[in-house]
Amino acid sequence: MPVPDKELLDALSSTRVLTSMITPAVLISACGSLIFSTSARLGRIFDRVNALKGELEGILDGRVSFPEERSAFLQDQFRLQRTRAGLIQKAMAALYTATALFVAASLAIAFNVAYGTAATAWIPTAIALMGGVFLFVSSAILLYESRFNLRFVSRHLDFIQFLQDQHNKKGQ
Repeated sequence: MPVPDKELLDALSSTRVLTSMITPAVLISACGSLIFSTSARLGRIFDRVNALKGELEGILDGRVSFPEERSAFLQDQFRLQRTRAGLIQKAMAALYTATALFVAASLAIAFNVAYGTAATAWIPTAIALMGGVFLFVSSAILLYESRFNLRFVSRHLDFIQFLQDQHNKKGQ
């Protein structure tokens, strides 16, 4: 049954449409903030891999001490960075999916207010809930990735301690 023009105009001019669309808009903003910070994390991984590459070139050119130990250390660090980059990519995909679902939920709310019935009211909610699931998944992935970052830092500190210990042994 088509909606009469007067009812459609009243539905679209109603503040109900805008107030209903606020919650997905806040969640879209949250996703945007997470996307921004996650992109920065990926950039830091790229910068770190470039620095590790420079260290590897130093080993290959014979410019550094303890080449075997450094090479083993770098291989471990490259593996950690590869894992971190993969996790960041998965988190980004989940965040972009969540953003798309929140935008879709916002639009579905507007369409449901304008054209929908009580029987279709569940559709925007279902879409928003799916967006929430993807937001949760991305947060869980980022939490897991932060463990790899801690492992990376801890192993780096351990290797620095090894180098200091080796230097001290030479000095004695």
